[in-house]
Amino acid sequence: MPFNGHKREKMIKTFPTKLLNSEQLAYQDGLAIMRGLVDMKHFNGGPEVLILLEHEPVFTMGRQSQTSDILVSSDYLEKKGIAIHRVERGGLITYHGPGQLVAYPIFHLRHMGLGVADMVQRLEEVILKTLSLFGINGWRREGYRGVWVETDKIASIGIAVRRGITFHGLALNYNTDLAHFDLINPCGLSGVRMTSMAKILGSAIAPAELRRIMSGYFKEVFCLDYSDWSLAEARDLIGIRS
Repeated sequence: MPFNGHKREKMIKTFPTKLLNSEQLAYQDGLAIMRGLVDMKHFNGGPEVLILLEHEPVFTMGRQSQTSDILVSSDYLEKKGIAIHRVERGGLITYHGPGQLVAYPIFHLRHMGLGVADMVQRLEEVILKTLSLFGINGWRREGYRGVWVETDKIASIGIAVRRGITFHGLALNYNTDLAHFDLINPCGLSGVRMTSMAKILGSAIAPAELRRIMSGYFKEVFCLDYSDWSLAEARDLIGIRS
């Protein structure tokens, strides 16, 4: 075979991925869509899916959560309009709400050559790279999932795996009302303080720019090849009426 004088570049496998951006979606609706996509991927195959969104104020409790990690009464939460959802993800209790960017990767682990530990580590890497671009130095805390800045936690991770497909994901505080975390032991850690990008930088973060940056690092870290997707298309695919 003749030598052409050029070094052949190593081909990097990329994974076709539907990218769904939703400004805000009710938690219960997001949960139904995630579960529907997992079933769809299992029975019919199809591309990977990455959903970026925000939720209304809710507390979600993972498989090992204890009700003792809720520090106020159910009546108080009802008056505040904060619902509680018990879900199948790993991890303990956390808060979702406006000003917090949530990412749900619906990825087939085996097809992407990943294990659960690899998945969590790469999610942390996406967060660390995103923070770094804003001049924030995050770090991993040994024995705990998520990302920290100095002594405070800024991002949480909790995934579930069903039929080899991931769902749930990560939550990054950017303009979050941190007072809601005072109502719980975040991630089951008594005395832990949560922080946000806005608190650290002293200025608000533009959500569209944050989404663009985070989706770019997902693309880089997981070798994704995006095509845009809409909420209506996702619902139609899995047979959920809007």
